[in-house]
Amino acid sequence: MPYAHPEALVSTEFLAAHLDDPAISIVDGTFKLPGVTPTAAEDYAKRHIPGAVFFDIDAIADARDPLPHMLPSAEEFARSVGRLGLGDGQKIVVYDGFGLGSAPRVWWSLRVFGHGDVAILDGGLPKWLAEERPVTDAVPHPPERRFTARLARNKLRDQAQLMDNLASKRERIIDARAAGRFAGTAPEPRAGLRSGHIPGSLNLPSDRLSHPKARTVLPAEALEAQFRALGVTKETPIVCSCGSGVTACALAFGLHLIGWPEPSVYDGSWSEWGRPGDTPIATGDG
Repeated sequence: MPYAHPEALVSTEFLAAHLDDPAISIVDGTFKLPGVTPTAAEDYAKRHIPGAVFFDIDAIADARDPLPHMLPSAEEFARSVGRLGLGDGQKIVVYDGFGLGSAPRVWWSLRVFGHGDVAILDGGLPKWLAEERPVTDAVPHPPERRFTARLARNKLRDQAQLMDNLASKRERIIDARAAGRFAGTAPEPRAGLRSGHIPGSLNLPSDRLSHPKARTVLPAEALEAQFRALGVTKETPIVCSCGSGVTACALAFGLHLIGWPEPSVYDGSWSEWGRPGDTPIATGDG
């Protein structure tokens, strides 16, 4: 069973052969939680794939929103990525320092603002380094480009919509956090959040979509099996959630690869739902 969208995943061999291709832009989309050192920006400054610009998820965000790295307006997004040299008519290849960690968030952000020709580097920087491919500390300064941004609001969900869904049960929520966080037995990495999950949601930790050692994405059959094991099908409307809207996008990427209808993403995710308040919380495995 081949991927339905093989163009969304590029190999290290492909990227190595196209490092100097002016039609391709490379993006380091590594993200780390607050307080983790070295920071993603420091890692990038030390070494990155030649020509890669750094997409700071926390900076290309709505600075007025107290929640972490919420999507900015279309105008703000276009201005920010345009300054990185990303624009219309380009193929954009995104990677991160983990394999399939935060690169899907950048992939999804570009797509939700209307840029369809974007792919993820299979295996990310770990595979690139394991193959002893070139890295550099030289920061590129590509010319600013025009990025036409149009937000696809139907691909977003907010807290009010998910509160309504508790009663309608029209959509199934899949949570990409680790099993312990989902069950409420492991603490949240962000202070002040309650533990557990949105009632009725399902759990598929995002790291299950890739090989644990090679960091490459699972074959299409294995990806589909992960989702079907939850009891969802191609006909199920899906909302992806996680801790702060980052690894939820890995689930969205997996669903895209196998050709299922593209899900929505709950941008606020647990950083919003888990705050002190009256949003209902469930614990345990389901």
